[in-house]
Amino acid sequence: MASQPPARSYPRVSDKPGPDRSDPLISARPLAEYRAMFELSDADLAGHILDCPGGGASFAAEVRELGGTVTSVDPAYGRGADDLGPHVVDEVDRGNQYVRDNLGIYDWSWFTDPECHRRMRLGGARRFAADYAAHPDRYLSGALPALAFEDRRFDLVLSSHLLFTYGDRLDLDFHLAAARELARVSAGEVRLYPLVTIDSRPYGPLDELRRRLAAAGIASEERKVPYVFQLGADRCLALSGP
Repeated sequence: MASQPPARSYPRVSDKPGPDRSDPLISARPLAEYRAMFELSDADLAGHILDCPGGGASFAAEVRELGGTVTSVDPAYGRGADDLGPHVVDEVDRGNQYVRDNLGIYDWSWFTDPECHRRMRLGGARRFAADYAAHPDRYLSGALPALAFEDRRFDLVLSSHLLFTYGDRLDLDFHLAAARELARVSAGEVRLYPLVTIDSRPYGPLDELRRRLAAAGIASEERKVPYVFQLGADRCLALSGP
C-alpha cells in the first residue's frame, strides 16, 4: 500500500439554517446495524471489506471476531486512543440528544425508543474504543475523495452517513469524486447508505450523480434494504465498475 496522505477533516457545517450546525457526528454503529443498512450476507462478510468512513463503529472489530477482514479508514483515526475512544463514547450522547430533539424525522421500528438507540450505540462505541486502543494499526487515517490504496484492493466497499447525509455542505463534485474513488478501490461492489440528507430529505442531485457515474463507466442501482431509522431511508445505492 502506498504511504498515507495527511489526514484531513471533512468540511465543517456552515452557518446556514438546518437541523444541525455542529461538526459531523462520529457514530458508533454495530455489526447488526451494518448488516441491515447494507443488506450484508455471510458471503459479503467473508471478503476483504473497506469501511470508509469507519467512524466509531464496532463493525470492524465484530467482523474480525468472526474471521473476516475489514480495513477501516476515517480522518478521526489520526487521534490517539486516549483521546478518540472517550470522544466516540461522548458522541453517543450528542447523537442521542439530536434524536430526542427531532423524534418526528425517525422511524421507531428498528430502535424501539431513544433509550434503545442510546444503549445500542453505546455498546458499539465501547467496543470500538477497546479495539482501537488494542489494535490501532487496524484503523487508518485518511479521507475521501482520495484514498491511498491500489485499484481493486477490496472485495466490497461500504460507506455510510457521509455521502448524501451531508448534501448541504458537500457539493455534487465532491460526491462524484468520492463515489468514483470508492469504485476505483473495489473489485466488487460499493454500497452507499442512506440516500437522504441529515434532515431526512431525498438527496436532490442523485439522478445527476448517477448520470455522471454512468458516463464514467460506473453502473448504479438503488436497492431496498431491511433497515430504516431516518424516515424514507430504506434504500442503498450499489455501484459497480468500471
